[in-house]
Amino acid sequence: SFDASAIKRLKMVVTVVDKPKGEFYMDVLSQFDVNFQTVVNGTGTARSEILDMLGLNNSKAVVISVIREDLTDTIMKVLDEKFRTIRNGKGVAFAVPLSSVIGVNLYRFFSDRREV
Repeated sequence: SFDASAIKRLKMVVTVVDKPKGEFYMDVLSQFDVNFQTVVNGTGTARSEILDMLGLNNSKAVVISVIREDLTDTIMKVLDEKFRTIRNGKGVAFAVPLSSVIGVNLYRFFSDRREV
């Protein structure tokens, strides 16, 4: 049976990095028992002339991960450290609370609590 007292709130973390670093950041996040991640291609809004002048890349990877809320601070600290120390690894990340998930099995999957 499902123990409602064991419920952990969930958040969606969105991480935006240069396209070649998408897989790297998915691997970083997977160490936190993230059961759902996907990466989609993104394009910035800056004009290509400005990007060329600044030597920047306009092609982005947008990594979407569902995490347990209690891991948010740790994950954000790790991402911040990677953004500062990995060559060409700069990016932006933010977390959004999920207000509901339909279905006990889906919740168990997202929260990595399938055995509960």
